[in-house]
Amino acid sequence: MALDEPRETDDTFDVKGLKFVVDKDFMEKAENIKIDFSGMGFHLDSNIDLGGQDGCSGCGSSGTCG
Repeated sequence: MALDEPRETDDTFDVKGLKFVVDKDFMEKAENIKIDFSGMGFHLDSNIDLGGQDGCSGCGSSGTCG
């Protein structure tokens, strides 16, 4: 997850006043994406297994902050 400007290959979504930019190919694979903020970072859920583990989801797909 990162800040980005939309491109031709992206879909944009406005959710409660926040604009989300998602690559169309990724969105097709992920189908639904759920984003939660837990105070320690963001947690993303989708149909794609990113290989993460339980832990701080705000530090990349490794699932840990250390």
